[in-house]
Amino acid sequence: MLYPLLRPALFSLDPEDAHHFTLASLEIAHRIGLLGLLSRAPGKPVQVMGIDFPNPVGLAAGLDKDGAHINALGALGFGFIEIGTVTPRPQPGNPQPRMFRLPKAEAIINRMGFNNLGVDNLVKNVEASGFTGVLGINIGKNKDTPNEHAVDDYLACLDKVYAHARYVTVNISSPNTQGLRELQKDEALDSLLSAIKLRQSELAQQHGRYVPIALKIAPDLDDVQIAAIAALLMMHRIDAVIATNTTLSRDAVAGLPNAGEAGGLSGAPVRAASTHVIRSLAHHLKNEVPIIGVGGILSGTDAQEKIAAGASLVQLYTGLIYRGPALVRECVHSLA
Repeated sequence: MLYPLLRPALFSLDPEDAHHFTLASLEIAHRIGLLGLLSRAPGKPVQVMGIDFPNPVGLAAGLDKDGAHINALGALGFGFIEIGTVTPRPQPGNPQPRMFRLPKAEAIINRMGFNNLGVDNLVKNVEASGFTGVLGINIGKNKDTPNEHAVDDYLACLDKVYAHARYVTVNISSPNTQGLRELQKDEALDSLLSAIKLRQSELAQQHGRYVPIALKIAPDLDDVQIAAIAALLMMHRIDAVIATNTTLSRDAVAGLPNAGEAGGLSGAPVRAASTHVIRSLAHHLKNEVPIIGVGGILSGTDAQEKIAAGASLVQLYTGLIYRGPALVRECVHSLA
């Protein structure tokens, strides 16, 4: 209820400063018990990837890259939390400024560039949190790792997060690491998924439990590319696909302030493209691989649209910036 009153003050700050301030404030509120006073909508449990989710509404990766605020975010009523993207080694990301609001479009452009403190730091944070909910960990490659060695970075991260995650997301779709989206192409993706699945099998034996793998893809794919990715997902028995990441398209925001900034566009303008990818994936996957829908969800109706298109779960991020925590409750209620 308070967020609409607080938003103008937050929007007066630099977007990245507002991001850090909000997380710090949320952490304080959690520690003194204020978040426990939030009323939560009764969720509809759902099983996806063999995991029991208390409700189908999750937090998308990117908000808490280092896993420093897991419990505070979990207290907002999400059915699951995804942290990351994390890389093997710490990296600062791209130069600032690197995040821009487009309020008229209810959108954000970011070119963060996988800024994080490295996988070892994330693992320490997860261990310290004692979080008992469903936790996904999103992994990527370091900026200075060439694509021909990208698999080494993904496997290094997978080795370290496997024991701490309920599922692991392989992010090959951020537009802010140069060349990363090339890994979505046929031969590169085939090779990467083959290596990931082999290591998953080895780790399952080592740890005595199976941790599902999800692949996160871009919205800027045509139907031929989507069909090819779907075929590889089924061939390699990938456990889920997350559709989608941010878009490079500016068609929906042309002429608006900050629309010309480089980076990935998220929020309301990506909703239709994301839903199209979900619908196309659902057609090609024929229920063999579950879909997690993300992109442009700013209302319960938007969440319903993703499920109707073929998603089993949804994730929020930019919608939280414009709507606040009430969006979580609204989506949980709508999907219940």
